[in-house]
Amino acid sequence: MRPLSFEPLDEPTMLSRSEQFLGRLRARRSVRFFKPDPVPLEVLRRCIDAAAQAPSGANKQPWTFVLVTDPALKAQIRVAAEVEEREFYEGRANDRWLADLAAIGTDADKPFLVQAPALIVCFAQKNAPDGGQHYYVQTSIGIACGFLIAALNDAGLTTLTHTPSPMKFLAKILGRPRNEKPFLLLPVGYPTDDCEVPDIHRKSRAEYLVEHHADRAAASE
Repeated sequence: MRPLSFEPLDEPTMLSRSEQFLGRLRARRSVRFFKPDPVPLEVLRRCIDAAAQAPSGANKQPWTFVLVTDPALKAQIRVAAEVEEREFYEGRANDRWLADLAAIGTDADKPFLVQAPALIVCFAQKNAPDGGQHYYVQTSIGIACGFLIAALNDAGLTTLTHTPSPMKFLAKILGRPRNEKPFLLLPVGYPTDDCEVPDIHRKSRAEYLVEHHADRAAASE
């Protein structure tokens, strides 16, 4: 154990920083139309470093992030993903699911997998390479991916959370070991100048936040 490094902030600074961060996240949108322009690799590496700071069960850090910019590999991933996507759209998805997806303009064609200059494939490690046990793997990798998406957005990049199902083809194409399971595929880059996104609306705070507070007057007595 060692002492915690922590710098307390005054309330106005806390409010200002939280409002600025909220504003940047409110502007974040999932993007399906990317410029081919390359993105700085060191920026991507630092965003992945940020993701790797996420908390995890017993600090096992059960994640691997694979950064792909090779056009040939991206093309292989697109072909394999579209095979799974066609099976999903043509058979596995029910009518309600398809209607919900149609509203955001997505289908079995995934050109963004080759148009985006970079793909980040997030793998969950079911156990350690030496066979050691991992805990709360899904929760841990989910938190890390949230860190990653927020970091990429904060760095001025756009992403798409893509989850073709099943995703076993990613482990095969990328040569990942058997203890790793694909969790999320993130195309990353800059949006095209004419990029459009669905006109969606977020739930209000009253719909997602429930608060319980002690009575302040009673607490001060």
